[in-house]
Amino acid sequence: MLSVNFYNKEVGLRILLSNDDGVFAPGIQVLAGELRKMAEVQIVAPDRNRSGASNALTLESPLRTFTHSNGDVAVLMGTPTDCVFLGVNALMQPKPDIVVSGINAGPNLGDDVIYSGTVAAAMEGRHLGLPALAISLNGQTHYATAAAAACAILQALQRVPLRTGRILNINVPDLPMQEIKGYRVTRCGRRHPSDQVITQKDPRGETIYWIGPLAGVLDAGPDTDFSAIEQGYISITALDADLTAHRTQEKLADWLEQAEVALPC
Repeated sequence: MLSVNFYNKEVGLRILLSNDDGVFAPGIQVLAGELRKMAEVQIVAPDRNRSGASNALTLESPLRTFTHSNGDVAVLMGTPTDCVFLGVNALMQPKPDIVVSGINAGPNLGDDVIYSGTVAAAMEGRHLGLPALAISLNGQTHYATAAAAACAILQALQRVPLRTGRILNINVPDLPMQEIKGYRVTRCGRRHPSDQVITQKDPRGETIYWIGPLAGVLDAGPDTDFSAIEQGYISITALDADLTAHRTQEKLADWLEQAEVALPC
């Protein structure tokens, strides 16, 4: 279910806010400022940029936190998933009503959602039984536009609950609000496979490698997130944590029978 309890004067809406760009990234700070006009907000975010961390969870070392003077909590060396797990289960009591992740400095379109720490933070919130949103800006300028869009969607969820069991991945064009054309419900597009590796030498002469830039767009059909952003619309894509390819189940069962796959002796 993706619904949010109505704000009330006694309790109020409680939002756990995280990201993958770091606790003092401009996106999360702008969004926190707007959300605090309508809700109680607790930031629990990585102490540094953890872009591309996906759903990584720290299991082999302890996690430490640092609370800044403004109340924002940084998880030292933590991933976005770590932050939401700690925030929901330990750091924000009573527990939040919803998890919001972002605003990411750059889009999370198409295949980006596989690697995105921003999306992963929202996915962890959903895994822990809470509604969740991920918000990304297609640039690094008009964070106020993305923050306003996030607030509008949250207010709409309060008025009319959306019972889907999915997270909402929201991408916003890097434009002033007056230039935004509206909202579009989209599917994830696709990028070409990335294949660039940048090879260099460190000061000791050892070879080091950098992951290259994102590949170009392969599928930007009219119903995709890529297309919506390109045309000036806010893209809203429902993402499911269930990775089962349900439409392939029957075909897989038929193949297993036809191929007569035997158990090893």
